[in-house]
Amino acid sequence: MMDEQAAWTAEPGPGSSGHAVRSARPWRWLRTVIASMWNRREGRFALVTLGLWVLTALVCLVWTPWPLWRTDGYQVWQSPSRAHWLGTDGTGADVLSWLLAGSATNLLICLLAVVFAGALGTLLLAATVSRSKVLSSGSIVLVDALISIPTVLLALLLAVPMGASVAVIIVACGVGYGLNLARVARPQALLAAGSDYVQSALASGASGWRILTSHILPNVAPPMAVQLSLSAGTSVLAESGLTYLGVGVPSGVPSWGHSLTTSVKFINVYPLTVLWPGLVVTLVVVALNVFGDVLREAIDPAANPVLRKGEA
Repeated sequence: MMDEQAAWTAEPGPGSSGHAVRSARPWRWLRTVIASMWNRREGRFALVTLGLWVLTALVCLVWTPWPLWRTDGYQVWQSPSRAHWLGTDGTGADVLSWLLAGSATNLLICLLAVVFAGALGTLLLAATVSRSKVLSSGSIVLVDALISIPTVLLALLLAVPMGASVAVIIVACGVGYGLNLARVARPQALLAAGSDYVQSALASGASGWRILTSHILPNVAPPMAVQLSLSAGTSVLAESGLTYLGVGVPSGVPSWGHSLTTSVKFINVYPLTVLWPGLVVTLVVVALNVFGDVLREAIDPAANPVLRKGEA
């Protein structure tokens, strides 16, 4: 444990500029983590897949093979061809263009849901390890009581006042995944809060915020990284499911769930139009799950010898 703490709190050496070292260390740490992930085959798969997802989302903001609203009633449910690489849907629109445009919507939902869940989970963890008995016990009871509410039910309740919207998916996923994050990381956070070095920091007058950011969060970062990556993958699946139920992405907004919803009724007749978005969703979810597993080992000093030696 002391080695792990040294990796996170190493001081600048003699004759070096403290400010320069503090500014350079996060970038050195990031390069070390990325290099560790890239050295593993599954890490390369996750990084390449997610990198292509981000690149596609950026490109489709300014270009798609066909205009999204261009339809042709004479070319509905067409098979893949040179003009339409993945075929057309029931309105004659290009399937590939809608999939590319949907990547931006799904990426936005994924990122905002993870940020929401991370912020909520961190706040609940801070309350859990608080020195206030009332706040600590209350947060534990709150998490255990609310974690049983299904994300789908929460989304349906939110859709009553808000209607079908991207915000419904983000809030429902953020709340549900934030509660899961706090529940998973809580045992390790409590263990870190009761450790000797945290008690020494308290005795030396360190503030609760400094203890949280410098001692507790670094210790729970690996399980939180895995949980957030799982939440990211689940948010992609949740978007598809909630859009199919009519409380997710509204009609007319491109998303992978929209592509699945508009063609699933004809899966027995035109299976290819369902196959493409299904493959994309599966590939991205697998990449996000693998990314979390590889990231956990890359940022854990106990598993990464470079971080353990303090070379980053």
